[in-house]
Amino acid sequence: MRRFAASLGATLAVAGCHRVPVAVPAPSCGPAPCLWDGLVSAVDSGVRAGAAPGAVVGVSVGGWRFIHAAGQLGSDMPEPVGPQTVYDLASLTKVVALTTLAMFAVDEGRIRLDDPVQRYLPEFTGPEKEKVTVRNLLTHSSGLPAHRALWREAPTRDSALALVAATPLDTVPGVRMVYSDLGAILLTQIVERIYGRTIDVLFRTMVTNPLGLRSTRFLPPRSWRSRLAPTERDPWRGRLIHGEVHDENAAFLGGVSGHAGLFSDAGDLLTFGEWLLSRRDPERSRPGPELSQATLLDFTRRQELVAGSSRALGWDTPSLGSSAGNRLSAESFGHTGFTGTSIWIDPTRALVVVLLSNRVNPTRDNPRLGPLRVLVADRAVAALEPSR
Repeated sequence: MRRFAASLGATLAVAGCHRVPVAVPAPSCGPAPCLWDGLVSAVDSGVRAGAAPGAVVGVSVGGWRFIHAAGQLGSDMPEPVGPQTVYDLASLTKVVALTTLAMFAVDEGRIRLDDPVQRYLPEFTGPEKEKVTVRNLLTHSSGLPAHRALWREAPTRDSALALVAATPLDTVPGVRMVYSDLGAILLTQIVERIYGRTIDVLFRTMVTNPLGLRSTRFLPPRSWRSRLAPTERDPWRGRLIHGEVHDENAAFLGGVSGHAGLFSDAGDLLTFGEWLLSRRDPERSRPGPELSQATLLDFTRRQELVAGSSRALGWDTPSLGSSAGNRLSAESFGHTGFTGTSIWIDPTRALVVVLLSNRVNPTRDNPRLGPLRVLVADRAVAALEPSR
């Protein structure tokens, strides 16, 4: 398997990996100074207002980095958060892990976007399901419902996956955008079958090792516990969730799924974003996995399959009221995670903006993070362009 061999070689090549030094705060972002005070104030104020017990914001501008941390690990954990605090990424898993692996598979000709899902998952049967394509899964236009409580409905992991495949469509494919974890679970199975490995092994071999990501993985080990921000006091599991995935379906599936389960810190996510920018713009040389510019451009542009939908392939694009704020360019792409995470990448500015928090600690009934996400995106741009 060509990419696995290439990934191993890349891993060895970057074992002493050149990582852009993290300055906290960064003295500049290239030839011109950046004014970070507004961004710092927004994060500090948001944490004080209860948006989350703690938060870390990371910004990369052409490879120059700024990282700021505020608050504490959890509502009952007073240890301060820092640049190396690891958060449950929730649905950022869909883009950082699952969509990236799907891009590789498309690049290699293993998956074709307009093939029916049934070509890869013959068990995906039922009325209208023969019309559902891989592109539909990636744009949340498959007709599948948003969610299903697999952890309550199924006795085992295998029966849960069978339940996903058997779930009837709510609508005809391609007519409505409904953000669906079930679609991401199906796409996970497709990726795992064509490569013959589970998604955590694929992601480690094809992404984290070549990029030198040392704080990004599924199933974080106990040795990370002091760095891990807790999430919710979960009624289903009857305990505070700390060091295991917050999402119930992902937990029931063993903590490894394409819709949730990945953990990371701000620095690693900036590295990931910088790698994507380098593959979009070949003049920005950076070690990492091979990925064609054409595939990346296709995956990160709005697909326009459903009228009014902002969805690209896996990724989202800026829209009115979204976490992208009001100043990122139309070419930007990003995503959010339920636990309080987000990433936005603006190729026109060589900009990566990461916000990590545990807004679900101690409870998910906390709506205060939304305005902070918008403010972080806007003030990150304002720091670069203070006169505009």
